Amino acid sequence: MSPVPPEINVPPRLAETRQRMAQALQENGRPATAAQLIAISKTKSATEIRPLLRAGHRLFGENRVQEAKTKWPPLKAQYGDVELHLVGPLQTNKVKEAVALFDVIQTLDREKLARKLAELKGESSFPRLLIQVNTGDEPQKSGVSPSELAAFYELCRDELALRIDGLMCLPPQGEPAGAHFVLLGKLAAQLGLDTLSMGMSGDFETALALGATHIRVGTALFGARD
Repeated sequence: MSPVPPEINVPPRLAETRQRMAQALQENGRPATAAQLIAISKTKSATEIRPLLRAGHRLFGENRVQEAKTKWPPLKAQYGDVELHLVGPLQTNKVKEAVALFDVIQTLDREKLARKLAELKGESSFPRLLIQVNTGDEPQKSGVSPSELAAFYELCRDELALRIDGLMCLPPQGEPAGAHFVLLGKLAAQLGLDTLSMGMSGDFETALALGATHIRVGTALFGARD
């Protein structure tokens, strides 16, 4: 990545979130560089995103390939060191577009998608991959069941030669998130993975206390979505 320019006119929400993040890391004996902040910019326009870019922030996340295609190519052309994460479900018919646009895909969650990604792994822009784990085994939610994770990881690694960097999760609504963050950490350790994407606006301090390396924050940075 190219050097980040000096921060100028840091938006108050970004400054506050960074401060809360730094405090949570410090209170839990973790280095200030132990975790990264992904600004979730879904439904936000380029105009709303630019203040964070001008302030030097470079990690962003989007939920949908089509929405990201409408705003990020010109932004990435201007800010060449942006790192863009896909944090929403990925349909197999959108894989080629996602591989071309995103630097990280956090939502690898099924064999069909893994095989489609494997067909494209020779692409020069091939993204890093995280497996989404359905820690609550919710039938309506995407993600690999914890009981099936080891077999799925071995399929990706051994048969499909996909490099998996880590795991991500979305805890069930209405349940304490901490137990799910602990579970994700244990699962990652069992597989020898060290990237944990967990924690959002309402619970990222808990996630940081439990080992998150990436937190995904939208509302705290941009305000409530329409």
